[in-house]
Amino acid sequence: MSRPYQICTVSVMDTSDSRITFDEQGVCDHCIDFYQNVKPNWHTDERGRVELEKTIAKIKKEGEGKEFDCILGMSGGVDSSYMLHLAVKEFGLRPLVFHVDGGWNSELAVNNIQVMVDQLGLDLYTEVINWEEMKDFQLAFFKSGVPHLDIPQDHAFIATLYNFADKYNIKYILNGGNISTECVRNPMEWLYYGTDMVQLKDIRKQFGTVKMETYPFSPIFRHKVYLRYIRNIQVVKLLNYMPYIKQDALTLLADTYGWKPYPQKHFESRFTKFYEGYWLPERFGFDTRRVQFSSLILTGQMTRDEALEKLKKPAYDPATIQDEFNYIATKLGISSDELRHYFTMEKKFYWDYKNQESIFKAGAKLLKFLGIERSIKR
Repeated sequence: MSRPYQICTVSVMDTSDSRITFDEQGVCDHCIDFYQNVKPNWHTDERGRVELEKTIAKIKKEGEGKEFDCILGMSGGVDSSYMLHLAVKEFGLRPLVFHVDGGWNSELAVNNIQVMVDQLGLDLYTEVINWEEMKDFQLAFFKSGVPHLDIPQDHAFIATLYNFADKYNIKYILNGGNISTECVRNPMEWLYYGTDMVQLKDIRKQFGTVKMETYPFSPIFRHKVYLRYIRNIQVVKLLNYMPYIKQDALTLLADTYGWKPYPQKHFESRFTKFYEGYWLPERFGFDTRRVQFSSLILTGQMTRDEALEKLKKPAYDPATIQDEFNYIATKLGISSDELRHYFTMEKKFYWDYKNQESIFKAGAKLLKFLGIERSIKR
């Protein structure tokens, strides 16, 4: 039995998140979590600046005598691009710019990465994922019927970056993730944990057709525990220590580097553009813009009315979506009819396959108890 439709009175999160709850004033649990757990511990004032300076000093000291003092994963998106600018121009760091090519780069993303690397005089290292393995892995997720189709890309990006840092003894990974534009997290039924190896193995076992001999796998315990506490590799989110206004960052990148914006967050990947812009909202009713806009509302960068107005239009271009559909099918080596079959087949979710959800939740509670993470809302 479906519940009555309801939308948050503060943000634009609604009952398309089936587990959402609301208080007496109609405020959703995503917003309540932000106000109670995130905002009180998020310091972008002088306290944040002090912590930022300490962190930068540690990175520089650890990097003395080395060619690079940190590694920065570069997607070409606004967050990682702006962080690269700050790291070099504001903080004087010497990052190795690291890009993982999963086979779906847009021409715009490639250009945005190159113009910044060239103008900053940096080295760019690109790791190319075996396309036959990536393609088969993505097709396995299509065949499984679940919404979280981007896991093959996301997992490869994370694992490759960590593996490289470990191999070359680089102790600091700069990450563009930030509270300012990402304080609301995607509901778990929309985008499940990308490092649940039990689920990845189950889906591969049922629907995969090739041996994954070179694809980089990394269990969560490896990068959350072994690499963090044994190898002392730390992930640093510089943007959380300072005021970060997305529009200001876009303007700076455009004026300084000729960097060009994307229609939507994460659209630097052709696959993610199709998947988040079309597949998720049209097949499942999940519009990730609700999460993105709600984050901007809570951090004062967008009004609720502005978000509601933008949500009236689809994230994809109806005039070109059939061409995009055909492109995705051709790239995956299947017919448009086969891709259409996956679009109309029975819907499945992460709970329909083996998973480690209970372990992930227990780990999140432990990290919150230890003060390592402030929020466990998913």
